[in-house]
Amino acid sequence: MLELKNGVDILAEVGGVKTIEEARAVFRKKMDQESLAKIDRIESEEPLLRIANAIAMCDPERAWVDTGSEADLAQIRKWSIEKGEEAPLAIDGHTVHYDLAREQARLVDQTFYIVNPDEKISVLAKKTLRDEALAYVKRWMSGIGRGKRLMIGFYTRGPAGAPATIPALEISTSTYVMHSANILYRNSYGTFDDEVRRTGVFFTNVHAEGPNREEDLPHARIFMDRSWLTTFSMFCTYAGNTLLMKKGNHRFAVDLATYYGRGKMLSEHMFITGMSGPGGRTTYFAGAAPSGCGKTTTAMVGSDFIGDDLAQMWIAGDGTLRAVNPERGIFGIVADVNREGDPYLMKCLREPGTEVIFSNVLVDADKVPHWVGNGEEPPRKGSNFQGEWWEGKTDAEGRPIPISHPNARATLSNSAIGNYNELAAEDPAGVPIKVITYSGRDSDTMPPIWVAKNPDHGVVIGASIVSAATATEVGASGVKRQPWANAPFIPGALADYMTAQFELFNSVALRDKPIMSGLNYFLTHGARGGEGTKLLGEKRDVKVWLGWLERRAHGDVDAIETPIGYIPRYEDLKVLFAGIEKEYPRELYDQQFSFYIDNIVARIDLQEEAYVHGDVPPQLFEVYAEQRRGLMALREKYGAIVTPDQLAEAAA
Repeated sequence: MLELKNGVDILAEVGGVKTIEEARAVFRKKMDQESLAKIDRIESEEPLLRIANAIAMCDPERAWVDTGSEADLAQIRKWSIEKGEEAPLAIDGHTVHYDLAREQARLVDQTFYIVNPDEKISVLAKKTLRDEALAYVKRWMSGIGRGKRLMIGFYTRGPAGAPATIPALEISTSTYVMHSANILYRNSYGTFDDEVRRTGVFFTNVHAEGPNREEDLPHARIFMDRSWLTTFSMFCTYAGNTLLMKKGNHRFAVDLATYYGRGKMLSEHMFITGMSGPGGRTTYFAGAAPSGCGKTTTAMVGSDFIGDDLAQMWIAGDGTLRAVNPERGIFGIVADVNREGDPYLMKCLREPGTEVIFSNVLVDADKVPHWVGNGEEPPRKGSNFQGEWWEGKTDAEGRPIPISHPNARATLSNSAIGNYNELAAEDPAGVPIKVITYSGRDSDTMPPIWVAKNPDHGVVIGASIVSAATATEVGASGVKRQPWANAPFIPGALADYMTAQFELFNSVALRDKPIMSGLNYFLTHGARGGEGTKLLGEKRDVKVWLGWLERRAHGDVDAIETPIGYIPRYEDLKVLFAGIEKEYPRELYDQQFSFYIDNIVARIDLQEEAYVHGDVPPQLFEVYAEQRRGLMALREKYGAIVTPDQLAEAAA
């Protein structure tokens, strides 16, 4: 069990501010009259003490308060250009930011949970003892803000008043971090006291980039203090390492849901989107997928987009599963974003009217940004994440340097996106989730879509995601298990998190249970009797897969029962493909939905082997055993490859 406020409070220990009177003295010393007037409007003493300790620790030249007013937002944008953290682009409101050349993604080997002795923590996580973290923070963050401006922002991770919304402080010397925070999160300066009183908790995030030099990167650390809900980030620039309201605070939210809201709440690495269905209804989906597995693309297919990355979920009094997006913007990978597959995003990225921060893309002589896969003719030279770039440029190992980094990003507000449903997204009651999807990157095993037989089978789909490593993590490689696409962000024991999943989805309070399904967009011709690595599907097929799930959730379509769950019938898919003006040959259906039994069983073996040494709930192994028995019975009757017709015959 996670115990809050257990052990020494590192921020208070290094900052040394113990009383509200001492905090006020720090404010008077470091703030001008305007910021003093702003901070005086905050009444909650605990947040004030944490702000004062952050100021005392970093020792900036000045501390400045961001209220979220138009004047304050404009001031941060102006400072970021003047400081050089961003540069203006050709379209008004578009800027570009470059991270350090060797820091283009999350620094997984320099990210640690701060733990107390004998505290349980995920086996997938790195940890450091509290006294070691205290010594490191004291050495490297004391005075790190000297000569700089330290900015303080007040935010909520979700609509104010939503049961799963938690307020957060963002404190940073980086104008890029604060600019990004103002796009991605709801500024709550005016309601921060009310939200702290309502929730009883808040998150604190302290970041300083230091001199912003490559040689300082080895000293970079991202520390997450679970007990005190506080993050420390130093000597780094990439938003995934610096804007800790995102994945840092997501980890804290996972902890709070797992240990203080078990069976009632979840904090998930999921998109939220609505799909229009027959009769004008809107059905809301939440879906997990590791980076690079189509999560943003899936979210954008919806008619009522809510969010592309995170979801805070709870069982409401009416028995539905409700969700809000803790963010209000996108920090999205731009690789392969183009007009054909992502028209809503491309309109924002290529036309005036949207505030956008690009990162680690190529900028040409006309100040136009370019990225890999944008569907346009690339320039022959420009500047990118490695400095000056020209066609044919190679790195120290002789490898070609692409025009943009694979993890190049764009930050923009959801409200700029054409299919965004702002009214639903800002409703503190959340949206009712009827469908949950789990996606991976699987070239040769699972069908494009399958639906769990019951909640236990659904939880097991989430527990069994596998994916290829992507560019979002420095130093990662190979094929990886990705439980719930959330495992890197689960601080406690995975068994505790899994138990919380089984309890919530089997809860008697959850009377309107969502259907739970697997998605796989990455089957190849070579894995299904053809040749090569070309995919059997394309981006626009996503609308069909979601459309079928929308109808399945309302009982409008039948399905074929199999040992791993329910798969669509050809006739239903053919109608949906016609709706996107695409032929869907029976041969393609048979390729996509035939079961290659040995591959599926090997996948189950992989999962069992990984979980057998953990103290995980027995339901997991019971589901795996049930699925294996059914698959082997199919193999004995039909052979190693079982067609959809044979699956239907076996289920009859």
